[in-house]
Amino acid sequence: MPGTPGSGPVEIPTRTLVHAMVRPDGSVDTGELYTVANVLGMTDQQVRLCIKRLVAEGRFTHRGRGRKAVLSASEDTLRTLEPGVEFVRYAFRQDRGLEPWDGVWRLVAFAIPESARSARDALRDAILRLGGAPLQGGLYVSANEWTELISAEAHRLGVADAITLLTSRDLRIGSLDRPAELAAHLWPLTESAERYHRLIEVARPRLARLESADAVDGIELLTIGVELTVEFGRAMEPDPLLPPELLPNPWPGRQARELVSRAWAAVADRDHTGATRRLYRMYEDVDFR
Repeated sequence: MPGTPGSGPVEIPTRTLVHAMVRPDGSVDTGELYTVANVLGMTDQQVRLCIKRLVAEGRFTHRGRGRKAVLSASEDTLRTLEPGVEFVRYAFRQDRGLEPWDGVWRLVAFAIPESARSARDALRDAILRLGGAPLQGGLYVSANEWTELISAEAHRLGVADAITLLTSRDLRIGSLDRPAELAAHLWPLTESAERYHRLIEVARPRLARLESADAVDGIELLTIGVELTVEFGRAMEPDPLLPPELLPNPWPGRQARELVSRAWAAVADRDHTGATRRLYRMYEDVDFR
């Protein structure tokens, strides 16, 4: 697979590429998908098998044949993708100091019986996906406002009566009571920082390549666009987006997002055909400045 010299290639699973190609309306043009996959060194057989698995899992529906087919993401698939846009928007607002922490911890507790195990597991997964950290069995905490999001998930799963939402300005775990110490104890900040350092390593040489005076052909431009999008997702998706007040300073997430936003802008400036727009159009209304 092509890669920028000195930066190392970015591993891109076919499934991840499909998700990266989802349009705002939830569809995927398989003609575009096969084209991008081929550029990245994936075979048509790889793509076909991936599509088959995604359809079998109920993640997408399939209409049409071959490169003229259209995939449509299921509601569950869209539900996992859509919040990502809001989280990206929120992260850039945090970076600009527009989302200061109010000092309030948000907690959710639930007691769901074994008879509703699937709903219980789904709610737990949603809480973790929204940045919650476990305190004890059935009790989770977040530093960000999540009441509406948690309530919506609980209602969707039919367990709204089984959850308790509360807030507190006081939180102590053992002898820990300082907010930054609690954050370091509750969330895997070291792993999150490592993912952002990896994103910086990927973004910096690609940005330098894009800002050079040398010509960048369409294949290389498309490859860079996919690599940036995928590595950005790897860093952002597991990030609980804690308020800056709770994070080590400096925090690599801010630098990584700044580099990626500049790289995306450089890709857009170089792309005179709109071929790469499909990769980041999900974030087109996000203010990266």
